[in-house]
Amino acid sequence: MEIKNLKLTNFRNYEKLDVTFNDHLNLIHGNNGMGKTNLVEAICVLALTRSFRPIMDKNLIMKEKNVAKIEGIVKKEYVNNYKVLIEPQGKKVKVDNNKISKISDYISKINVVIFNPEDLKIIKDTPSIRRKNINIEISQISITYLQNLNNYNKILKQRNAYLKTMAINSNTSTDYLDVLTNKLVELGIKIYEERRNYYILINKYINNFYKKITGFNNLEVRYISDFDNKKDIELLDLYKKNLKKDLFIGKTSVGVHHDDLEFYLDDMNLKVYGSEGQQKNAIISLKLSEIEIIKEKKNDYPILVLDDLFSELDNIKINNIIRLLNNDVQTFITTTNIENVSKSLLNNCKVIRVSDGKIEEDSTYE
Repeated sequence: MEIKNLKLTNFRNYEKLDVTFNDHLNLIHGNNGMGKTNLVEAICVLALTRSFRPIMDKNLIMKEKNVAKIEGIVKKEYVNNYKVLIEPQGKKVKVDNNKISKISDYISKINVVIFNPEDLKIIKDTPSIRRKNINIEISQISITYLQNLNNYNKILKQRNAYLKTMAINSNTSTDYLDVLTNKLVELGIKIYEERRNYYILINKYINNFYKKITGFNNLEVRYISDFDNKKDIELLDLYKKNLKKDLFIGKTSVGVHHDDLEFYLDDMNLKVYGSEGQQKNAIISLKLSEIEIIKEKKNDYPILVLDDLFSELDNIKINNIIRLLNNDVQTFITTTNIENVSKSLLNNCKVIRVSDGKIEEDSTYE
């Protein structure tokens, strides 16, 4: 899978942009604040309809403009034109100028794996950050997962609202709550099973990548869930046991919406004991594993975005990572300093220099 051409209109600091990419490696460089990350962010939005940064969609629109447009020519088995329109009131997506009514039907058509320095939050931050990453990655390979997740969140919202009603009126019947709980368990089991199977696959690859980057240590990801090794009857009993607590706090205290991940290096929890470098290498290993899973599930490689890859890594590990990049994977790397990039990397690499939302230099090193 490759993105051949990208056109931007009023996206971030790009008023107008029309750029063609190399099928293999594209190096985007320039000073901070010039638009390097905005450019690869546009690729992410084209694929997932959302940014990898925690911002509202309306902030993707250039100031004093009413709409942002991202348009890309993407080659998979066939060549298609994809378009995302972002307006203050919402988003519209099209494929070959045919409007797709549901965003969930658009997601997974373009697969992308993204590394950004903010991804260290996957290890450092709260479980919700880790669940967000889980959901983005599995949704790219399973439309059913995204549908189940959306339905689960709707039922969860309804159950939480009814718990608050019951807390106010003690005479409220539990019949409706039981219906919601049964449905929550049914959907939760499906979500749990897809997540569990996904992380079995992650662990199939991640340790090998980590060792190739660092030369030592054993890395694994542990998936933690209330649903682990429980049948539906056991889960329904768990919800009953937690009913008093749920009524007191006004929300559902157990379920896959509390799932979490833990990264262990030689049985050492990386969140607690890992250095910044170890954490970054672990996340890069995770992303490289995601590439292999998408290839395994969809018989096509995704697009890879490595934003600010070279910061905080020594040259040995950088070179190890570069050697791991598959020639069949279209890759985008952003950096502030091209002088630190090895000449071997620049060979057959399209170099794009960005300055204040414009491409000043667009050349290929051979």
